[in-house]
Amino acid sequence: MVQPLPNPPQPTPPQQIIIQNGSRGSILWRIVAAIGWLGVMFCIPIILALAISSSSYYNTTEGVSEKFFSGDKTADNKIAVINITGVIMSGEGYIRKQIDLAREDKDVKAVVVRVDSPGGTVTGSDYILHHLKQLKKDRDIPLIVSMGAMATSGGYYVSMAVEDEKDSIFAEPTTTTGSIGVIIPHYNISGLMKEYHVEDDSIMSHPRKQMLTMTREMSPENREILQEYVNQSFTRFKDIVKEGRPQFAADPAKLDVLATGEIFTATQALDSGLIDKIGFIEEAVARAAELAKIDVKSTRVVTYTQPTSLFDVGLSQSKAMSWDTMLELSAPKAYYLSSYLPPIVSSFPLRSN
Repeated sequence: MVQPLPNPPQPTPPQQIIIQNGSRGSILWRIVAAIGWLGVMFCIPIILALAISSSSYYNTTEGVSEKFFSGDKTADNKIAVINITGVIMSGEGYIRKQIDLAREDKDVKAVVVRVDSPGGTVTGSDYILHHLKQLKKDRDIPLIVSMGAMATSGGYYVSMAVEDEKDSIFAEPTTTTGSIGVIIPHYNISGLMKEYHVEDDSIMSHPRKQMLTMTREMSPENREILQEYVNQSFTRFKDIVKEGRPQFAADPAKLDVLATGEIFTATQALDSGLIDKIGFIEEAVARAAELAKIDVKSTRVVTYTQPTSLFDVGLSQSKAMSWDTMLELSAPKAYYLSSYLPPIVSSFPLRSN
């Protein structure tokens, strides 16, 4: 029997090489990747610039930090708003720190001084005025005043930092201003002491050491001495007003009519020449930008804040009741202050140091 031959091996089919036409998709992905990397490289400088421009918001100098107020957050040019609020005592502290920050910041192209103060001590008011004028001189930048609810007496005094700049003092429609004058508070309780058989038996080097004592009636001689002291401070006040309001330098009699301690509404102040414009802080900012020759829409308006902790509040309240504070307040001082009360103020919350 013949055995069948085994099936011969089948030839292996030739391997087919399939070439896919994917070059177009590969090029497309490469283009997308390249655009992505270019975008990343383009964004990095922008992010760094934004970080640098915003870093000043977190910089704190002795408790005072910069805060965005209005305008363009990313702009380089700045207008600084310096706040003078509350009763002015020494002038040091918060106000001085704001002035120093504005002076050191080369991006600040103009300053708006926001005044909301009834005034305070003669020396404190003059101290602030001096440093505001020095800031304006050192940086050669315009300075505009925006009056809030009240800018009277010492508050009006510091507003004269604008000097002879045209259209530089803005007051809101409800602002109270004026009260140009000087006062040394004095109270006589000698009659009450007699009624209760209480005597002041102080030992002093000279009777004038107690010129302002409440326990004795003031003599005509002492009153004349103190009146001359007030008159000299009053003369300086009017001289400062003439520097900020040149029309009064040309007509001093017109200033004498206004400098009686009387307060004025914004409309009355405008009519008498004590202010230039009735407007809000936005108008003052726009005027500052105009004088600085910068675009207000492309400007970062900043202010300076001073955080207050619960510890600070407690410390200030305890200081208000301290013996040192009572002695400080009882010392004879002349005030540019619009008030019918004795200047019993504490470092919180009215003090603007």
